Amino acid sequence: MAGLVVAGVVGVAIAASKAQPQASDSPAFALPACPAADPVTVGDIVVPRGPVAGYCQARLVNAAQVIRAAQSLGIGTHTQAVGVMTAIGESGLVNLDYGDAAGPDSRGLFQQRDNGAWGTYAERMDPYTAALHFFQKAIRVPGWQTMEPTALAHAVQRNADPGYYAKYWPEAEQIVAALNPAGR
Repeated sequence: MAGLVVAGVVGVAIAASKAQPQASDSPAFALPACPAADPVTVGDIVVPRGPVAGYCQARLVNAAQVIRAAQSLGIGTHTQAVGVMTAIGESGLVNLDYGDAAGPDSRGLFQQRDNGAWGTYAERMDPYTAALHFFQKAIRVPGWQTMEPTALAHAVQRNADPGYYAKYWPEAEQIVAALNPAGR
């Protein structure tokens, strides 16, 4: 019985420590409250404290940088959401300073590799610049404006599973709609 109680306490502690739930989390668990925060402005995007699609302000600020980079290239909301979806899938909208087994040298929101194609370390660690590099590659993909979101993300990122990003699409659309209500 003591082992069962310890396991239950550990399980509750792990669940409570999650800063941001992901799409695969069980809806039976309540989302954590976002810390109190005044809205912040990123460019001309007002970022609330959250949650938006389960994400709090710190991660929404990164999503705002992705949206700003797309806007700077004249890219509309659909493809802005592709960028946000990709960043969710790669990093959960956290600017990671470490890679994974597939890319121990990958960094940033998009987990871009140190192969020269994604810029310097500093560029890969800057959310706006990393997103700019993502979108600059995306708009060179033939048919990018009409591709399925996960297909476009895969064409740019070249990950192992072409359908990997699809599960993050609904969250990305919610985030872009909340942060870019004018649809620019």
